[in-house]
Amino acid sequence: MSNSIEDDSFSKPVGRWSVYCYGVGHMLNDITSACWFTYLLLFLTEIGLSSRDAAIVMLSGQIADGLATIFFGELIDRFGHFKIWHGAGAILVAVSFSSVFGGCIPCKLLSSFSAIVETVSYSTFAAIFNVGWAATQVSHMSMVSCITLNSTSRVVLASCRNAFTMVANLSLYGIAFIVFEVIRAETRADIENQYRWIAYLSIFIGCCFVGVFYLGTKEPRSKTGIHGDIHARISWTYWFLKILYYQVAIVYMLTRLVLNVSQAYLAFYVIDDLQMAQSSKALVPAIIYICSFVVSILLQEIAWKEQRLKAYYTAGGILWIFCGIAIILLPRRMSLFVYAISIFIGIANALMTVTAVSMQNVLIGQDLNGCAFVCGSLSFLDKISCGLTLFVLQSFHSSSPIVAGNYSTGNFSITRYGLGLVPAFCSLVGVAVTWTMELRIPSYKPLTETLLE
Repeated sequence: MSNSIEDDSFSKPVGRWSVYCYGVGHMLNDITSACWFTYLLLFLTEIGLSSRDAAIVMLSGQIADGLATIFFGELIDRFGHFKIWHGAGAILVAVSFSSVFGGCIPCKLLSSFSAIVETVSYSTFAAIFNVGWAATQVSHMSMVSCITLNSTSRVVLASCRNAFTMVANLSLYGIAFIVFEVIRAETRADIENQYRWIAYLSIFIGCCFVGVFYLGTKEPRSKTGIHGDIHARISWTYWFLKILYYQVAIVYMLTRLVLNVSQAYLAFYVIDDLQMAQSSKALVPAIIYICSFVVSILLQEIAWKEQRLKAYYTAGGILWIFCGIAIILLPRRMSLFVYAISIFIGIANALMTVTAVSMQNVLIGQDLNGCAFVCGSLSFLDKISCGLTLFVLQSFHSSSPIVAGNYSTGNFSITRYGLGLVPAFCSLVGVAVTWTMELRIPSYKPLTETLLE
């Protein structure tokens, strides 16, 4: 009787305040991640590192992140305590992130600014930052499935988190826009000062929202009352025998590749290929995230079913394919059209992200004792694939010709391929895999009722 009562409470819609408090819990990760993917490669090359060394720094962080997600996923499934892991990761992120963009501290201590010392230093701090980032991400993502069994409320929670991801990104680009306008970069010290201020302000804003998360979110009672024994972990082989696990993993990995690779080359594209003003490397991403924020808010008011998840993901994927083609072919003389393209990229990003995360929650279903492993393993694929993709692209970046404004010459830069071709191809494959899935969404009674109390 007690189990049935608790199951019923877990199937009810989640209240608005709980949704909002959960949604802001990833703000510190989101704002630092936006800075990481948008400006890290640009920052490192601007201060004198070669494109290949910058790619090594990025790859080291992604490998550390990928391995940490598996490790933390296993520990969280074993011991629970989501908020403790979340808090430990947040502290590590806040402490280490400023060291990534704050200049080479070991170089100053050793009085040596050689390429080897700089690369090792930045790679070390990048790895530390990503380990903390992984702890926060896995604990926060796996909480969704443990807060409620209601499939629509799970989408609402994922959508709210995505909406606040947009808020975090907008905050970053607002900060970056002001900093780039106020602090003019003429020397290496000026460049480091720019990004140091961006890092400090980002950490401050993110920590404020994380505080709201801790005050308003209760520790989920994921292990008790639903599956009984808290130690009854689900074996990894249980997931490996599911075809849906591999399908969701591919779709999630491709979706993250679309977001992260495009984000990494957006600043290069507007500055190098289109030769726009410095402020555009903050303004163009801001437009993308404004549109994503609006769409994410709208997605919270939809009742979700299998075909609807597939249809919305497909719509986002098709939008990205057209945007990718436009990015590859856009000549410099028509650079202002990038603002229009940004609007559609923002819509596509929101549609693909919310539905991909929701597919992950459908995969977990009521198997809550393995939810952290699913989130961790899928994130592992995301981080490693992203790191390797960026490493390959960035290794050829310095030798690629810059588009001279006329796409008929055939001189396409690696930046255009990274921002246009790679996301478009990933979107196409992701859409194809989506339609091979059998997503069995439980039809709880509250599914047809108001989505939020």
